[in-house]
Amino acid sequence: MKLLNSPIEVTSTMRTPSEKFSNTPPTLPPLDPERIALFEEAGLTVKQLEPLGVEIYGADVRQRLPEPVIEALEVEMANRGFIVFKHQADLSADELVNASKWWGAGEIHSTHGVHPATPGMNRDIFRCSNDDRYGILGVGPQWHNDGSFEAATFSHSAYYMARAPEQGGGTHFAHQGAAFDVLPEEKQAFWERLVSVNSASGVSHPVVHKHPISGRKSVWLHLGMTGAVIERLPEEGVAIDELQQTPASTEQLRLLNEDEMKQLLSDYNDLLNASFEKGYGIRYHYDTGDLLYIDNWALAHRAAPEAHMSAEEQGLRIMDRVTIKARQNLAPHFELPQYINLSGPHPFNRDGIWKAGGVGFRWKDDIPMQN
Repeated sequence: MKLLNSPIEVTSTMRTPSEKFSNTPPTLPPLDPERIALFEEAGLTVKQLEPLGVEIYGADVRQRLPEPVIEALEVEMANRGFIVFKHQADLSADELVNASKWWGAGEIHSTHGVHPATPGMNRDIFRCSNDDRYGILGVGPQWHNDGSFEAATFSHSAYYMARAPEQGGGTHFAHQGAAFDVLPEEKQAFWERLVSVNSASGVSHPVVHKHPISGRKSVWLHLGMTGAVIERLPEEGVAIDELQQTPASTEQLRLLNEDEMKQLLSDYNDLLNASFEKGYGIRYHYDTGDLLYIDNWALAHRAAPEAHMSAEEQGLRIMDRVTIKARQNLAPHFELPQYINLSGPHPFNRDGIWKAGGVGFRWKDDIPMQN
């Protein structure tokens, strides 16, 4: 096998985000007819949103749904990104937490602080608002997945709109399996050879992973807390799936440099920004009482800009988030360790970005990075 040692060439373009990616239509499967019949038997009405997402009417999440329905909804979340239980007004903290245990490993995985306005000071609820008397301000302005600093990053997240603002303040969602589809082939091949390292925790994740439910290749990168990205150099005649499962020596690995990191993170941001035009993103607007669940391994999200506008401008916004434990770790490729110490020296032959703490590598100076 011949080892190719030349790094990827970095180019700068003036193209719009959507023009940087292929015209391959992204694939988001429609609701499965057999699962629709199952939902209807349970008294539910489902509405397929376009291009992704599903709204569910007729449920009361205070009562556990039948297990086959829960399993089918989890598959639809993986395929279409998120589901919304409509008309769930006045859920208590315990009712919200109990309904969230339907998914993933069936346990809550909480890593956040508790705001004084949190109902019952419940440890498992992360309360967000656009008024600091009612919740934490400024959460999630950039594309991200919840819990990217964890090895077993959350499988699902709940967003309960306890009070929707009168002037709007929703969430943007982009399907990361469909996003992979529109990457040019050369970028697909490059990204599949990358592993990112979280600057806050040192946890490592593949930049492209195979979703455990849908089986789709899906992109995954944190715009606000990435401290290093490691490339496994390509080998002639070796398929990417085989390469990902094969241990790599230090000589077969390298760090991305500053220009490459800027391009990768910028391309990832542009890829998700292009989702609205390309047909794998949606700007979702909430009603009070909406209980929205995402598959956090399939869907990136960010708060709409309006969500961070003041209550005087938009109306009061109160959202409660609950995060659910995954059944498995999102493990890196090439048998790299799940945790890598960014505070120590790197083991690679060539220098590159290796930055611990805070927001990690600052790929863009004029946007807030708190996620």
